[in-house]
Amino acid sequence: MSALADQLLALLPQTQCTRCGYPDCAAYALAMAQGRAGINQCPPGGAQGIEWLAAVTGKAVVALNPLHGTEGPRSIAVIDEAWCIGCTLCIEACPTDAIVGSNKLMHGVIEAYCTGCELCLPVCPVDCIQLENVTGAASGWDAWSAQDAALARDRYQFNAYRRHREVQENDLRLEQKAMLKLADLAQHSQHTDPVILDKKRTVIEAALQRARAKRDTGKDADS
Repeated sequence: MSALADQLLALLPQTQCTRCGYPDCAAYALAMAQGRAGINQCPPGGAQGIEWLAAVTGKAVVALNPLHGTEGPRSIAVIDEAWCIGCTLCIEACPTDAIVGSNKLMHGVIEAYCTGCELCLPVCPVDCIQLENVTGAASGWDAWSAQDAALARDRYQFNAYRRHREVQENDLRLEQKAMLKLADLAQHSQHTDPVILDKKRTVIEAALQRARAKRDTGKDADS
């Protein structure tokens, strides 16, 4: 990420709500730095946020683009315990790990971590999540703070790290399982025909090579 993109990212509220049209605040900041996105696409940052972005980019202050939403107060998600079925879909959708719970058990929201991104709302199959206004008439950065943004950014980065680690661990488990099968293919197969076993061995070896190449590519990207 460029120095300009880093500056712009630091001025975003880090709600990770995707209302700007990008998958997260970092992607939006990069798009602005590259001239692919306007400075008026962040509803949570509101008018104040646009002024800050304009000062850094040298662009004129403009009104918030209504295609991306409207400026409003800070809200947090509240789960109705009587209706929650414990499906975990909201947990998967939350970008800051603000929702806790287990499969088929009632979920709850850690208010301090909730950014009001609303990403949990559309995935709930029983509509048991509502938004609660917690800042009254205050909106945009008047309803948010640099401390709130810093916490949200840390939570989002940890969430991304956790998800990446879980994928890696699952891939490693599958690879180890395939290697055990490959070590004694005849024992793990219903086939006894050597030709068929050789074909299966070739398929498994190719899959293992792809998995290792993918893991090595990921290591190079992380470094």
